[in-house]
Amino acid sequence: MATPTTATMSSAGLLGRAHEEEGILAAAPPRSKAYEITKRILDTVCVSILLALLSPLMVLAAVLIKLTSRGPVIFQQKRAGRSGKPFTMYKFRTMRVGAEEDQVFLAHHNEQDGPAFKMTNDPRLTAIGRLLRRTSIDELPQLLNVLTGKMSLVGPRPLPLQEAQKVTGQATLRTAVKPGLTCLWQISGRNELTYEERVLLDLYYIRHRSVALDLLILVRTIPAVLSCRGAY
Repeated sequence: MATPTTATMSSAGLLGRAHEEEGILAAAPPRSKAYEITKRILDTVCVSILLALLSPLMVLAAVLIKLTSRGPVIFQQKRAGRSGKPFTMYKFRTMRVGAEEDQVFLAHHNEQDGPAFKMTNDPRLTAIGRLLRRTSIDELPQLLNVLTGKMSLVGPRPLPLQEAQKVTGQATLRTAVKPGLTCLWQISGRNELTYEERVLLDLYYIRHRSVALDLLILVRTIPAVLSCRGAY
C-alpha cells in the first residue's frame, strides 16, 4: 500500500487504513541502508536546528521549574527502546518529587485502557508542570535523546519499562524500530485515542515507514502541538 499523502492523513482515514491491515503481520519489514542513513541525517539536522531555536524557551522552562517546586529540573526515566533495550529518556519535570511512588494510590483513576497510566487532573502535577504538559514543552529535552541516537524524531512512543512489561500480542512489535518523539497517533488525537487505536497506528507506521511519511508526520505535528488537543 502506498504511503499516505497529506490529504489522506486525517484521523479517521488513518485509523480506517490501519484497521484494514489489522490482520497483517506487523513485523518491521527491512528498509534500505539509504533510508536509515537519510533518517539519521534528518534527525541530526532537524534536532540541531530545533535546539538552537528553542534553547531560550528551554532555559525559561528550567528556571520556572526550579523557582516553583523542589527537585531536579530534568526528570529521567528508563524506557523501552528498540528491541526493548532500556534507555534513559529525558523530560522537564512536571510533577512533585516522589510522584512515581504515589502512582499506585491513583491506579483506580487511570483513564487509559492499556498499560499506560494517564489521568486528566493528576494531583501530582505542579502548577507549571500542568502548563508544560498542556503545551508539550515538557517533551523538549527528548531532543537530546534523538541527538544521541537513542530515539528518532518519528517513531512509536517509548513506554516506561514497567508498562512495557505488560504489553502483549502484536503490540510487542512496536519496539521493532527506534522510538520517536512524535508518531501517527500523536497527530491523530493523542490521548483521546484508545490503546488499540494507538497500537494500530504504530504498527501501520512500522509497515509503511519512509522519509516521505516521516516528513508528513513532522509537518502535521506542529498544528497538533499548537492545538493542545489530547495533551495532559
